[in-house]
Amino acid sequence: MPMPKHTQRGGPSATGPTQRMLRVGEMIRHRMAELLSRGDIHDDVIASHLITIPEVRISPDLRQATIYVMPLAGKDVKPVLDAFNRNKRFIRAEIARSVNLKFAPDIHFRADESFEEAARIDALLRSPKVAKDLDKE
Repeated sequence: MPMPKHTQRGGPSATGPTQRMLRVGEMIRHRMAELLSRGDIHDDVIASHLITIPEVRISPDLRQATIYVMPLAGKDVKPVLDAFNRNKRFIRAEIARSVNLKFAPDIHFRADESFEEAARIDALLRSPKVAKDLDKE
């Protein structure tokens, strides 16, 4: 008896990304970090910033990769994203050479908002209302 489609092994599920998606995303992240550290992306905006690539998320079919980017201290995010988008073809070609996939994933760049979210949560935890609740314990 065939398994229902939503529980088949390797298919997308509500539990999160598969091991293969995580592995490919990490390979792309490492390649991006290597391109940045070597200065292989010839763009003045990218060269003038220290940039971290905290995460790469890849679609279940491995054809779309979202690369999260954050310049040091979160400054000049828009110009940095624009610079990455200007160099998208070169970056995609470099990723295709280093990541052995049937198709090179289409890449998208987004600002990493996890630092802002962490700061927001930290501010909430330090608020007087939460501190008052914690003092009761």
